[in-house]
Amino acid sequence: MAKTTIDHNAIREWVESKGGKPAAVKPTHSDEDAGIIRIMFPDAPNSEHDDLVEISWEEFFGKFEEHELALLHEDDSLFSKIIERDTS
Repeated sequence: MAKTTIDHNAIREWVESKGGKPAAVKPTHSDEDAGIIRIMFPDAPNSEHDDLVEISWEEFFGKFEEHELALLHEDDSLFSKIIERDTS
């Protein structure tokens, strides 16, 4: 069953417990703007991260709040999706 959260501590704890890291899509990322944010799981089999760049949690949550996003995730898997809060 998927859960939705906007709690920064809960998101960071879930991501790090799964070996994940905050990331941005490379073509959208710059020193001035985090760009499109994602969660990447570098150790997951069959995961491709060539188009992602690791960013700081500060950058990640800055963009997360700027666009009023939420994280949809499942506790027992690596499933996650960043969604708009009003769609959750």
